[in-house]
Amino acid sequence: MTATDPTAQGVPADAMRRLAELQPGRPGGSLFTSDLSVNEFLLVREAGFRPLGLVLGSSIYHVGIQLGRWGKNQELTTLSQAMYHARELAMTRMEAEAAQLGADGIVGVRLSVEAREFGNDIAEFIAIGTAVKADAPAPGGNGSWRNAKGQPFTSDLSGQDFWTLVRAGYAPLGMVMGTCVYHIAHQKLGSMFSNIGKNVEIEPFTQALYDARELAMERMQREAEELHAEGIVGVQLNSHNHRWGGHTTEFFAIGTAVRPLREDHVIERPTMVLSLDG
Repeated sequence: MTATDPTAQGVPADAMRRLAELQPGRPGGSLFTSDLSVNEFLLVREAGFRPLGLVLGSSIYHVGIQLGRWGKNQELTTLSQAMYHARELAMTRMEAEAAQLGADGIVGVRLSVEAREFGNDIAEFIAIGTAVKADAPAPGGNGSWRNAKGQPFTSDLSGQDFWTLVRAGYAPLGMVMGTCVYHIAHQKLGSMFSNIGKNVEIEPFTQALYDARELAMERMQREAEELHAEGIVGVQLNSHNHRWGGHTTEFFAIGTAVRPLREDHVIERPTMVLSLDG
């Protein structure tokens, strides 16, 4: 395998060699890399997880075009599938790096899209986070912190939220997402003139945005159901125009699916601290 040959998961061989050097028991095995802040790092350790290394996945993707009837509201399914698949490739490669480290999960995941100058329809989809290993088996079940698919869990929660989640008796299963690229029909000329000077809801626009958000949310929930999750926390629902113009928008829903570790979910109540200064 040469330095430029990708692995079966699409991870470059150079990345796999770097990760192999970080494995415990090998030269350099005591060294870890992390994008966690100092506070997040200490809270993740307090929650019972050791950072192993920074892991990432990348996919430079050409997002094609789709023709349709621009006078009506409609999902652009070809673009929806492209945006989802590109993110999935980045996430899968990040998970492959974590598996190479023998990680139980990935915390503090950031998933971003960056336009590249290779062309107007080309963007890089990037997933990055810190792979972690649990100090002890998970309570109940088979003792594994990995999800139902046998993969390291992924979570975009902050270190503080991750600590709170685990202390309260929950475990992350994985980041779940749903996307919908939607074209909002142009308002007819007669309607535009009739609305001048009036406070009035533009119902076709309202309905289009409502439908698009619902599709993204439904797809995110479906992913959580496949992981046998109890719920989804930290949900974000964002809209992006990217380079499509004002009437085509991507609605992107993402959150962390979770499962219970025990029946009770009580955490220590915070104690009041009174300052003696001044």
